[in-house]
Amino acid sequence: MKEAKERMIFRHTNARKGRHISITPENSLMKHLVYGRIILDPETPSVAFSTGALETGLICMSGDCTIKAAGQTNRIERYDSIYLPRDTEVEIATESAVDLVECSAEVEKKYPLQVVRYADVEKDSSLKFKTGGPATTRTVNITLGKNVEAGRILAGFTTSEPGHWTSWPPHEHAAILEELYVYYDMPPPAFGVQFVYTNPEEPEFVGVVRDGDAVIMPKGFHPNVSVPGHPINFVWMMAAHREVEDRQFGVVTVQPGFDQAGSGLEASRK
Repeated sequence: MKEAKERMIFRHTNARKGRHISITPENSLMKHLVYGRIILDPETPSVAFSTGALETGLICMSGDCTIKAAGQTNRIERYDSIYLPRDTEVEIATESAVDLVECSAEVEKKYPLQVVRYADVEKDSSLKFKTGGPATTRTVNITLGKNVEAGRILAGFTTSEPGHWTSWPPHEHAAILEELYVYYDMPPPAFGVQFVYTNPEEPEFVGVVRDGDAVIMPKGFHPNVSVPGHPINFVWMMAAHREVEDRQFGVVTVQPGFDQAGSGLEASRK
């Protein structure tokens, strides 16, 4: 159990400047999903890399930057996203500071570069919506979803009401998608508790999570809860097992016994 738990949680993934990859299929139970962080400031103002065989999505969590890739130059700001094709040289620079969450997975096909403005996400009720009920209210933001042509990756972020549960009722989608959560905007003393289980009697993971931590969900139900007075906020990212075919958000199985009122993700299927 201890060894399995250590393979499922990765602490302080936002602790270093520059570009750092924290989770890959080589160091985790993921089959496709790769997670990294790009944190730049005046001391480390730029970074360059190649996407290689990976399609890559970047979500700007704070600040702003300029991204040069595929013959384009795009400036993105907080909560904007960009999809970068495989086999692409990328240069990122900031004149102030920026924090980017990086989500990647290997693909066979090369899909076009696409920029997603958060202002456009906010206008689409199937991409940004509030869901849940008493003690389970949260806002779901889908930034790299059906609005983007891609092979495997899906990504966005969820914010809860203080003291509430999210990903509730518990759901799973292991047949088509693997997932991981990265917690953000949860300064001390805030924390949450994350569950991952296929059998609720013997969970694969139950643990305290704080700002910058990441938990992988190769399979199983994965609800979480925030402490009173504080929200639990997380970037979620998923990779489809079958390219394109399995890239579907909101197709889930709800844990039996908690399935009376649907999944809470129905708005995304509009």
